[in-house]
Amino acid sequence: MSTPSLRTRLPAVGTTVFTQMSQLAAEHGAVNLGQGFPDFGCDPRLVDLVNEAMRAGHNQYPFMTGVPALRSAIAAKVEALYGRSYDAASEITVTAGATQAIMTAILCSVHPGDEVIVIEPAYDSYLPSIALAGGVAVPVSMRVGDQGYSVPWDAVAGAVTPRTRMIVVNSPHNPTGSVLRAADLDALACIVEGSDILVLSDEVYEHMVFDGQQHESVARHPVLAERAFLISSFGKTYHVTGWKVGYVAAPAALTAEFRKVHQYNVFTVNTPMQHGIAGYMADPSPYLDLPAFYQKKRDLFRAGLAGTRFELLPADGTYFQCVRYGAISDMPEAEFAKWLTAEAKVAAIPVSAFYSRPTESGIVRFCFAKKDETLKAALESLSRL
Repeated sequence: MSTPSLRTRLPAVGTTVFTQMSQLAAEHGAVNLGQGFPDFGCDPRLVDLVNEAMRAGHNQYPFMTGVPALRSAIAAKVEALYGRSYDAASEITVTAGATQAIMTAILCSVHPGDEVIVIEPAYDSYLPSIALAGGVAVPVSMRVGDQGYSVPWDAVAGAVTPRTRMIVVNSPHNPTGSVLRAADLDALACIVEGSDILVLSDEVYEHMVFDGQQHESVARHPVLAERAFLISSFGKTYHVTGWKVGYVAAPAALTAEFRKVHQYNVFTVNTPMQHGIAGYMADPSPYLDLPAFYQKKRDLFRAGLAGTRFELLPADGTYFQCVRYGAISDMPEAEFAKWLTAEAKVAAIPVSAFYSRPTESGIVRFCFAKKDETLKAALESLSRL
C-alpha cells in the first residue's frame, strides 16, 4: 500500500524563509532579528480583559462577521483617524489575522485568468493567494536608491491590461519600511478611476509611521475607498501576533462577497479575544502612542548600526530596517543572511525572498520590534563585522 500522489496547487511554494531563518537562528544561538514578531509581552490590561471575557461566558461562536462591539470600535477608530465612515454592520468584518483577510479578499474577487498587480518586494502571502484563486500575478518592482524604496507608478500604469482585476498595495511597507504619501495615493487613484480595478490595501503597520508623518490610508481617499479592501491587524498593533485577529473594512457590496468566502474559510474568529480587544479599544492611547514607542527603538537601532559597515536605508514606518551590506561581503543575499546568522550570531531576512523572480540588491532586513537589550546584543555583534 502506498499514499496516492497529489498534484500540488502551489508548485513554487516550499518552507518560508522566515521559518528557515528562525530555525537557523535557534541552531546557532543567534539573536533573531529575522521574523517580524516582538520578544516582549503585551499590556497586562489586555490579557485581563480577555480573561474577564472568558469568565463572563464569551466562549461560544460569535457572529460570523465579528463581535458587534469590536466592529463598532473599529468603525469608530477608522473614522476618527481617516475621516471615512464605515457601517459596522455591513462594511466591517473581523478576520483570523491579516493573512486570512488577504486570502479571502483575493478569493472573493479574482477569477481564473484575472490579473493582479503586485508591487515587489512583497509580503509572501500575496502570490500564493492569487495562485489559489486561479489569478495571474503581475509583479512590478519598486525602485531603490539613496532615498530608499519608491513605487514607480508609471510602471504600475503600464502593467494594467483589460484583464487587470486588482492592485495590491502595502503601506507602511513590509519589508522595506517605506510609506506611501498622499501623492502616491493620488497616482494610484488616477490609474484605477473609471475602471473596475479593485484595490487591496494591506495596512497592518498603520500605527508605525515615524518622524511626525501621518499614515496615508486608502480610507482617506474617496476614489480609492470606494473600491478598496482595507486590511489591518491587532496582532501588530497590540504586540499579540499569536492571537491572529484582524479586520477588513470595505464598501457594503465588496463586503457581501468577502463574507461569502469568509464564512466557509474560517466562519468566525476567537470570541474572548474579540471581546477583550473591543474593551481595550475604548482607550486610544495604546495605538496613538505606538509611533513614538517604535521610533525610539528604531532610533536606538539605527544609531548603533551607524557605527558598523552596514549602509542604512530610510525606515519611515513598520518595525523593519533594511541595510546594504556591500562593504562587508559580495555574497548573494540568502547566502549572506545564513553567514550572518552562523558567524555573527544575528539573524536577518534577505530581501530577495520577497520577489517572485531572482532579484539581488545586496540588501537584508532586520526587525527592531525587540527589547532594548536584545537590540544592543545584536548591535554589539554587528559592530565587529
